[in-house]
Amino acid sequence: MTTQITKRLLPGEDLRVEIEKLVKKEKITAGCLASIVGGLKKVKLRMAGGKVVKSWNGLFEIVSGTGTLSSLSDCHIHISVSDKNGKVLGGHLKEGCIVSNTTEIVLLKFGGVRYRRKFDKKTGYEELVYV
Repeated sequence: MTTQITKRLLPGEDLRVEIEKLVKKEKITAGCLASIVGGLKKVKLRMAGGKVVKSWNGLFEIVSGTGTLSSLSDCHIHISVSDKNGKVLGGHLKEGCIVSNTTEIVLLKFGGVRYRRKFDKKTGYEELVYV
């Protein structure tokens, strides 16, 4: 069974923190970020390769987002944002992405499966496993 959860975030809220709080509150053991639209006044993303984290201040529109969600381990979320000139930035969502006007999120909760993360020697990262 799949359930949808929708929430509107308010100015000043931290996008990643609020998604993780909602995942825990709704006891999502397996789910995904289905939709995200809104604005940010601060963006903090981890770049490809896993070592470099960059931050930007200004007004940004969230143009896409996706991720796997689990209260049993870490949520893995990527977003793309555009600045006032239409330049797009993207990467792994970190704490510190602060909502400007509003941000609307829709999460899907999947029944009958659990997502966890387990260290994979081949990749060097905690990778998705499901049961």
